[in-house]
Amino acid sequence: MLPLAVSAPACPTPVEEIAEALERIPPLQGMSFEDRLWLATHAEEVVAQPGDVLFEDATAAEWMILILKGEIHVQRQRGGPMALFIGRAGQMTGLLPFSRMKTFGGQGVAISPVWALLIRKSLFPEMLDAIPSMAQRVVSTLLDRVREVTRIEQQAEKLTALGKLAGNLAHELNNPASAAQRAASSLVTELRANRTNRFKLVNLCLTEDQIHKVEEWERGVMERPRPQETGAAELIGHEEALRNWLTALPCEGAWDVAPDLAERGLAVADLEDLHKILHGNGTCVTLQYFARYLRSTRSVETLISSTARIFDLITAIKAYSNMDRAPILEVDVPAGLDATLQMLQSRMAQVTIERNYQPDLPCISAYSGELNQVWTALIENALDAMAKTDDPGCLRIMCRMEGELLLVEIWDNGPGIAAELQDRIFEPFFTTKPPGQGLGLGLDNAMRIVRKHRGHLGVRSEPGSTCFRVRLPVDQLQAY
Repeated sequence: MLPLAVSAPACPTPVEEIAEALERIPPLQGMSFEDRLWLATHAEEVVAQPGDVLFEDATAAEWMILILKGEIHVQRQRGGPMALFIGRAGQMTGLLPFSRMKTFGGQGVAISPVWALLIRKSLFPEMLDAIPSMAQRVVSTLLDRVREVTRIEQQAEKLTALGKLAGNLAHELNNPASAAQRAASSLVTELRANRTNRFKLVNLCLTEDQIHKVEEWERGVMERPRPQETGAAELIGHEEALRNWLTALPCEGAWDVAPDLAERGLAVADLEDLHKILHGNGTCVTLQYFARYLRSTRSVETLISSTARIFDLITAIKAYSNMDRAPILEVDVPAGLDATLQMLQSRMAQVTIERNYQPDLPCISAYSGELNQVWTALIENALDAMAKTDDPGCLRIMCRMEGELLLVEIWDNGPGIAAELQDRIFEPFFTTKPPGQGLGLGLDNAMRIVRKHRGHLGVRSEPGSTCFRVRLPVDQLQAY
């Protein structure tokens, strides 16, 4: 039975012509004409038109396909990193001898007119006997297929990690950037208001003595320690008393001035002291200016702290990715751990982080960017584990010397790893995550990087306590 929409051509092609066409398939190049003639004789010639479905996802794979002309797109219905596979003219694909393939991994659709040969699975033994070189050609094709799939899966894993890193960084940058934007907008508003207010100050025509006393009053207020946090009811009562006093003065905009004065800890007695110096409208104008000064000061402080946070994040991402640096560095491992934690900060809102770094640890010669990939994989693994429980998460990072080795331990209080799985978690493509949420390459990549540095990566786990241990030699002269 042929696949879904393919059919034999209305006018079959002579087998000699098919044998000539098979020479254009790279895996078969160099094969004798007699061997190609055997394939042309025993294969089934098929054609398909654009849009025809050749096979469906998860249907049994029972054919080796030699594509002589056209293009086939295999679309995965379940998604994944290889959502689309393209079979082009010149490829030997489908089910191959020695392959463990059972079903097609997606729906195959002809994109252009297709001319192909199908060789049934039942003919494989006879084909290998008749064409001895076919075994080597098939194995080479299978190895190329495995390498390509592995490359794509690893690239997808890297892109996934990059996407997570970009998402975490965007989240972390958003908060200080938004705060800085709000502070700058508020500062502009207050500066514009005080530009108008300055004419009222000039119009007061204060004496030298009054100016000196106002300066002393402001200096005393600013040098006074900020009040300790009080309850909302107490703060509202304090603010209401100031508003009432300003309203009785009278002072225009008392509702706008009182909150800032109350937050700074001023009392009615402080306002009365100022009123003794200025009298009349001078008190109101001065307090309006002073309240705006307080708001401007807070905006500037917010700008400073927000931009400092942005600078710290940029410094962390540069340390994490080692931009503008050589690949092999003298690496400060605790600094790399801290940079990684900084990158993943947005996922740790409900997680307590405990650091325990031995003082004066030596630097090691290593590929710093690759080591940061190890810390990312292990910390993300811990965060995923802790997310499975309702208990508060606790992440412990420890770094100390153990003989001639630098030991890093990453602990979490998640549900633990089942004993029967602990020997498999470092296998490539093994994952306990649901389909589409993990490729199973994170820990495999971490293991390869640690081994590249002549180190050791291991795990010890029980319910409520999992520890990944990384041991790295301090002397890396023989590591490369």
